[in-house]
Amino acid sequence: MSTYRVVNPATGETEQEYPTATDGELQDALALADDAQRAWAARPAAERAEVLRRVADLYEERKDQLAAIITREMGKPVKQALGELRTVVSIYRYYADRGEGFLEAEELDVASGGRAVIRKEAVGTLLGIMPWNFPYYQVARFAAPNLMLGNAVLLKHAPQCPESALAMERLFLDAGLPKGAYVNIFATNEQIETLIGDDRIHGVSLTGSERAGAAVAEIAGRNLKKVVLELGGSDPYLILGASNMEQVVKNALIGRMGNAGQACNAAKRIIALDEHYDGFSTAFTEAVRGITVGDPTDPGTFMGPLSSEKAVETLDEQVQDAISKGATVLAGGKRIDRPGAWYEPTVLAGITPDMRAYKEELFGPVALLFKVGSEEEAVDFANNSPYGLSASIQTDDDAQAERVAQRLQTGMVFVGAPSGTAAELPFGGVKRSGFGRELGRFGMEEFANHKLVRLVR
Repeated sequence: MSTYRVVNPATGETEQEYPTATDGELQDALALADDAQRAWAARPAAERAEVLRRVADLYEERKDQLAAIITREMGKPVKQALGELRTVVSIYRYYADRGEGFLEAEELDVASGGRAVIRKEAVGTLLGIMPWNFPYYQVARFAAPNLMLGNAVLLKHAPQCPESALAMERLFLDAGLPKGAYVNIFATNEQIETLIGDDRIHGVSLTGSERAGAAVAEIAGRNLKKVVLELGGSDPYLILGASNMEQVVKNALIGRMGNAGQACNAAKRIIALDEHYDGFSTAFTEAVRGITVGDPTDPGTFMGPLSSEKAVETLDEQVQDAISKGATVLAGGKRIDRPGAWYEPTVLAGITPDMRAYKEELFGPVALLFKVGSEEEAVDFANNSPYGLSASIQTDDDAQAERVAQRLQTGMVFVGAPSGTAAELPFGGVKRSGFGRELGRFGMEEFANHKLVRLVR
């Protein structure tokens, strides 16, 4: 049985299987990409931008079809799937509009006379290893800047997203991207190791688990290949001021429960000052209890199933471990008894260091509430994590927000809103959340050859 298959998490039924690539097929794909990359990079930047603009147009035109695919593959409610596609469209248009400017040569101030410039050039063919939780968005933030730069892309998607993977490859071809500049591969982990070692691969970008990131980084390091890693997170949501508690609760609900809580930058640890804790806890718990988990194909559904049976099993093990060791269940706390990968929206309090939930990432609709006595304690608690992806600060005091943001050990900080994303905002973390940045200007810097050209006359 192939590992690449569509298993509808709303029903648990296998709907389609796709064959894994043979070693020969992967070598053919790599040769095709290697040849296409040189021709693609040689085209004027304005032409590459026009192709990306057409990519954006096709995502917009096909949004309903594409949304239905990922609702079936990983259970994303169709309204949120359409929202993901709007973000994807904005990313491709952003690089189509701004890419040429990002690629302009940079003149250096040379003390010894003459001229020196930095040219930003493609490095070659890149390997992308992408996850299932945002099937189109994760690819867009890797592919868009690198295609604009002139790199080619070999894309290994998550095994549960083969249909969306093929739909994207078809879309790029229909948009006018040369055959081979973007190639989908249904590869095994063993085949990926071989690909990373091939001299025709010049860099690797992975979004996924800490374990997968460590394995890929080790292989890439042995082969002297640059890596960008966006890994897990246990992001803090700090409630330091709450004149508008209704908005604070709404931000937390979206930040934790959107996409059924399956986001690296979800608000996984909600940390509230004493004076705000009770009011927030009551209102937030009531809001979570009010979530109706339902059919993801219904436009009115906010939360559907988790992505897979395995995801439910892992999450439930973490939750039951916490409950067995004394955690307080304020809402939910167990899987939903129906066919498919369903879990109750859950709120837990009283989390202690001996529980798995205290130190592990919970990838599902489970919010952890913590009470602290001061701003200092809130910051220390937020930083007491092996992860450092993003953080959210809720306060009306701008000076406090600035002060706390400077002290948080994360790659991103959002004030007055849940952690989010936008085409122009660099995305990435520190510590065990990975390294490197995607999106914005920085998205075109990671896999670029910053070539020095020195003219002495």
